[in-house]
Amino acid sequence: MNPSYDFTGQVALVTGAAGGLGLAAAQAFARSGAAVTLVDRDAARIEAAAAALRGEGHRAIGIACDVSDEAAAQATVARTVAEFGRLDMAYNNAGILGPMCEMSQETAEGYDATQAVNLRGVWTFMKHELLQMKRQGSGAIVNCSSLGGLVGLAGRAAYHASKHGVIGLTKAAALDVAATGIRVNAVCPGCIDTPMGEEIDPAAMREFLKLQPIGRLGRPEEVAAAVLWLCSPAASMVLGVALPVDGGFVAQ
Repeated sequence: MNPSYDFTGQVALVTGAAGGLGLAAAQAFARSGAAVTLVDRDAARIEAAAAALRGEGHRAIGIACDVSDEAAAQATVARTVAEFGRLDMAYNNAGILGPMCEMSQETAEGYDATQAVNLRGVWTFMKHELLQMKRQGSGAIVNCSSLGGLVGLAGRAAYHASKHGVIGLTKAAALDVAATGIRVNAVCPGCIDTPMGEEIDPAAMREFLKLQPIGRLGRPEEVAAAVLWLCSPAASMVLGVALPVDGGFVAQ
């Protein structure tokens, strides 16, 4: 059983929240009492996800946004504060797989698209989340890196570059604001049962799972549990970490 948190009166923002890890985290924040802004590029799906949470009695809004667009990120944070009065927690989760091929076969367009979402998209949102949290003097941010931010695997150069970059951003930002009452950390999920995982060739997935000692796919709610812990007072002395949620992969 996961620990429970009381985030009543607090506000969370989650990007990439129309499904997978982001939706699981948004649901967990809401069911722990927080008001939640759900962000995704798919307008119909993000509004449906927010409406479902409102149907459960939670405070939630859905915003369609290209996370790589800094003006859109700034506007999203501003709307969150206008709607709910503050911003206490953020999970910058939006990401794409990008090209899955040998690096020499990648295109510049595929590489740039991957960095735009996975790395610039974390930068744009974290910048404006931090500006709001600095005004408040408190807050917690969790960025979604990946197992691919800690190791390298063949055929995933653009993706791994972006996820290593997220860890660098996280560490630097954590040190920037360490004395201000704001904490910044990252989670590094392994192979999780999400729609993104379904994009990977099944044979490659079976081989990968042989290297994940727990012997199964992770569940989105298991990553959400780590995100909520990092945002909670229970992690008050934790900042600048890249926490593996990977079934033991990097322990090998």
